[in-house]
Amino acid sequence: MTTATGVGSLPGTTAAGYAEAVRLVLDGLPDLPHVPELPGRGVTAGMTGRALAITDGLAADLQPAGWRLTDASGVDHRRARSLLAQDLDAVEELAQGYEGTFKTQVAGPWTLAATVEKPRGDKVLSDHGARRDLAQALAEGVAVHLADLRRRIVGVDRWIVQVDEPALAAVANAQVPTASGFGRHRRVDPPELSEHLEWVVEAVTAAGAEAWVHSCAPQTPWSLVAGTGASGLSADLDMLGPADLDTFAEALDSGRTAALGIVPSTDLAAAPSDARLTERVQRWLDMLGLDPQTSGEHLVVTPTCGLAGATPAWAALAVRLSATVARNL
Repeated sequence: MTTATGVGSLPGTTAAGYAEAVRLVLDGLPDLPHVPELPGRGVTAGMTGRALAITDGLAADLQPAGWRLTDASGVDHRRARSLLAQDLDAVEELAQGYEGTFKTQVAGPWTLAATVEKPRGDKVLSDHGARRDLAQALAEGVAVHLADLRRRIVGVDRWIVQVDEPALAAVANAQVPTASGFGRHRRVDPPELSEHLEWVVEAVTAAGAEAWVHSCAPQTPWSLVAGTGASGLSADLDMLGPADLDTFAEALDSGRTAALGIVPSTDLAAAPSDARLTERVQRWLDMLGLDPQTSGEHLVVTPTCGLAGATPAWAALAVRLSATVARNL
């Protein structure tokens, strides 16, 4: 059976808004709800702050240039951890009695390396040892995070961890700017790119969950991602090139999940019909020579990217459209 889920982020700026987001995913995505993210509440609720709150054994603080690793956790790092705990309290309360599959999200090791600074400045990406330590701390923290989620929502029999890597393409193609802004960090070789992702994927798998890797950025090296052992690939369908289509087809053929972002994630003057979106997925399957009857159970329908930039009304519509298209398929 084809299912639907969200990428992760939703609009909202308050605790009450977070509770509404939880209700939206529980009601609108009953087969595969997810832990919502509301980055509109500030940097401590953003993708990087959220991941640093999960990362185990490393301290951080917020500087004018962004998040930086430090010897001791600063006030903003402690706030990020506190906010995560409060959010999980809300999920635990509202998901009482839920049974089935649930998804959570965390920024991946390369996105963290491209957005977090070393103690003396410049990105973690610039230092081989620092990026290794950060990736390993993230892998350890994800396992702890999963154990916490299992204690909170006891009816879930299948956990999915979506590893968000929007910066992976920039890292792989030497497009991450240096601190001065006048240069670019050197590209990371594919074996190291793969290894760091594998650490996180393996930690998720060892904890008894499934690891999906998500990116809605163009030029993401999907063949490399598929080689890490991730059980799911999640992308904006418009961002996939010809070679990527083959990678996604092979993933479906091998029984892995392909999460296709097809529902617009920002407001449009007129929403696309569910029939049109359904037909698009069917055409995509036909182009790849895949049988919808056999591939459908491994397909997941999502918005094209996170919904933090949408209005609440559009976010709710995108959730409903995703679920309707999944049912159609």
